[in-house]
This record gives sequence, structure tokens and C-alpha cells, in this order.
Amino acid sequence: MTHFAKIENGIVLQTIVAEQNVIDSGVFGDPDTWIQTSYNTHNNQHQLGGTPLRGNFAGVGDIYDAKYDVFYRPQEYASWTMNKNTWTWEAPIPYPDDGKFYAWDEEQKKWILFPTASTGSIPMTRV
Repeated sequence: MTHFAKIENGIVLQTIVAEQNVIDSGVFGDPDTWIQTSYNTHNNQHQLGGTPLRGNFAGVGDIYDAKYDVFYRPQEYASWTMNKNTWTWEAPIPYPDDGKFYAWDEEQKKWILFPTASTGSIPMTRV
């Protein structure tokens, strides 16, 4: 079985698992609106060592860029730029590599240390 993403105006509306011949039959609508995506492709790398397909696994709300034939998440912060090697957004300052949790502060354009569970707050997950 293969994963497919339904694309409308460059936006992923839905993902399904189906055989190519089912997509081609039109049972899910116009076959040209369905683009194959790989569950094992993230950051333009195949997690099992295979060939990456279209940058990233497509998720609902993601962008499909037909020019580059890739899927990527919408830009969350205006200061972040697209890395066209990994097809992921990158902050202007790398995420700290000290094992602590941080949140991006777009106004200050920097990572802010997030309180830990010991202070009564729940930490954010890494970006």
C-alpha cells in the first residue's frame, strides 16, 4: 500500500493509504489531485535508508510545492528560512544543544528557556 496526499491549491487536504490503481480509477475524485508521499521520508531523508520521496511525509495543512515537487510545513515564523536541502524551516539562531527545552520568541528573535516540570510547568517539545 502507498500513501497519497490530496492537493488543492498547493495545500494538503487529506492523506490516505491506497493502491495506485485505486487512485487512478477516480474513486477518490480526480487522480491528478492525488500525489504520492512517503511515510518514511522526513527532512528529505528516508528513515529506513531508502530513497527519500518529496522532502517530507505530507500532513494535512502542509504545502505541496509543484516547482520543486516537495512537501513541507507552512512557515510558522517570519524570521525562519527554508532549508532546501532538508525542506524544513530553520530559525536564524540554531536550537540550543544542551538538552533543555526552549520556545522560539519571534519578537526577540531568540530561543527562550522553557520552565521545567519541577517548577510546575510542562515543558514544550523540541522543534
